Amino acid sequence: MDELVTLFKALTDETRFRIINLLLKREFCVCELVEILDMSQPRLSRHLNILKQTGILQSWREGKWMHYAIKKELSNYCKTVLNGVGEKLSQDKTGKLDLQKAKKVSRKPGKSCCEI
Repeated sequence: MDELVTLFKALTDETRFRIINLLLKREFCVCELVEILDMSQPRLSRHLNILKQTGILQSWREGKWMHYAIKKELSNYCKTVLNGVGEKLSQDKTGKLDLQKAKKVSRKPGKSCCEI
């Protein structure tokens, strides 16, 4: 029960919903998320940190950039909630726009993510 309450507390923000929607599709670097969500890196990092502390995200460093993804080893009910959120947001106007922007922010072969 505690895990589910913590999850819902973390999802009480529109920005975090948008982040989850994107990360359900693939992993992203902070610089990519900054561009897609059109927000400052410190503000975005604060939201990512909340999701990471909740146990939803995993992160790793490549050079000077942090990359984020949805943890693969989540409980079934967390996966169900997150997939439901993603399903709903991918039909939402803002969610659709975020996903369209994400397609344009694709990495070029041989380049780091932030050399788009």
